[in-house]
Amino acid sequence: MNETSIVVDGLKKRFGPAVALDGMTFTVPPGQVTGFIGPNGAGKSTTMRVVLGLDRADAGTALVGGRAYRELRDPLRRLGSLLDAGALQPGRTARNHLLWLAHSQGLGAARVDEVIEQAGLGQVARRRAGGFSLGMKQRLGIAAAMLGDPPALMLDEPFNGMDPEGIVWMRGFLRALAAEGRAVLLSTHLMSELQGTADHVVVVGRGRVIADQSMAALLTGRTGLEQAYLELTRDAVEFRATGTETTR
Repeated sequence: MNETSIVVDGLKKRFGPAVALDGMTFTVPPGQVTGFIGPNGAGKSTTMRVVLGLDRADAGTALVGGRAYRELRDPLRRLGSLLDAGALQPGRTARNHLLWLAHSQGLGAARVDEVIEQAGLGQVARRRAGGFSLGMKQRLGIAAAMLGDPPALMLDEPFNGMDPEGIVWMRGFLRALAAEGRAVLLSTHLMSELQGTADHVVVVGRGRVIADQSMAALLTGRTGLEQAYLELTRDAVEFRATGTETTR
């Protein structure tokens, strides 16, 4: 198994009577951006939490480079993640937030300064993160994910709160990571941005994979990713407003 890959195999998870994951299976290979999309409640967040060892699956495995995340001695050097841009100590400056994370993994201040510049935070690094806009918090989350220079990344809604310049930056940044040979798993509800960023797409619903195809294959015969998504998830949406219709 490539040390860069994220491999999810047969994950099952219940929360009481509710089925969150029902055999979730897919692979995020190196050298590409893999989109991870589905309706609310489809199992995306639970899958990512299981990969990170934050939730335990009832069955199945989630491996990063062939090992469970909990077994990694230096996890930030193996998998960078951004699940919640607001998960930070608001009283700390952006730089101190990153220094605290770096210290936990034996990383130095020089690497902190590198990712600050990489994420475009140089001018605000000494400001308290609690005063950041959502878009700036997303950049800080990306900087944190890149601290260990990991071969794989997993990002949940990184475009949220970004202004147009930030969206263009994020799109180019993710494409560059894939070009370097990294495995990138990208979860988002913004179909237009995903269409311009991802090489491959995993569509999920009701805790299982509905489609696992290249972007080109998924778009064949369709006007765009939004149409493909609506067609594929038509029967997997838990809640739909009365009177709405999907594109056929």
